[in-house]
Amino acid sequence: MSVKAVLSDLGRVILHFDNHIFYRKLAGHASLSYEEIARLAFDHGELVRLFDGGRMEPRAFYGRVTARTGAAIGYDAFFAIYNDIFSPIPGTLDVLGGLKAAGLRLVLVSNTDPMRFGFIKRRFPEILIFNDYVLSYEVGAIKPDRAIYEEAIRKAGCRPDEAVFVDDIAENVAAAGALGIKGIVFKAGETDLAAALRALGVE
Repeated sequence: MSVKAVLSDLGRVILHFDNHIFYRKLAGHASLSYEEIARLAFDHGELVRLFDGGRMEPRAFYGRVTARTGAAIGYDAFFAIYNDIFSPIPGTLDVLGGLKAAGLRLVLVSNTDPMRFGFIKRRFPEILIFNDYVLSYEVGAIKPDRAIYEEAIRKAGCRPDEAVFVDDIAENVAAAGALGIKGIVFKAGETDLAAALRALGVE
C-alpha cells in the first residue's frame, strides 16, 4: 500500500529542546537550586502532562510552578524563560518539505502547550509547512494515547496503513503502530530520515 501521509513529531525531530535551560534560568528567581528544580520537575511531571493535555490553563500552571519552586518572577517573564528552550535540527524540514512538494500530506503531531507552541510559531515560522496540526492541548490527549493518533489519521485523510509516523520516542511509535501506522524512531544526528522513509516505500 502506498504512503499518502507523513505524521511528524516536533520536539527532537524538527526542533531540539532542553528543559534544563529553563530550570537554570528559573533557579535565578527561586528559593531552590537548579538541581532541586530539575529533581522536582522529574518527580512532578503531572503538571506538564496536565498543561500539555489542555487540562490546566497557563495562569494556573504558572502559579503552581512558582509556588512549588518559591520563584519570584512575573507571568510574562516566567513564560519568556519557559518557552525559550528550542533550537532547529538541521535537515528534517528539508526532507518533509520535499515530501509535501511530491504530494504527500503532512500532519504535525505534538505533545505541547499553548504557550510553547505560540512561541514556536513566532520564533520558527519556517516549521509551519504542515497541512494540518494535531496538538495535545487542543485534542485533550497526549502521546502515546490512542486518541491523538486517531485524530492525526482523521486529519491526514487516509487509512492508518497509508501513513508513516516519525517520533523520537519508541513508545510513541509503538502506540501508533498498534493502529496500523508505519513508524520511524528518529534520533537526531543518527537517523537518515530520507533513507528511513525510502525503506518504508516513501520516495
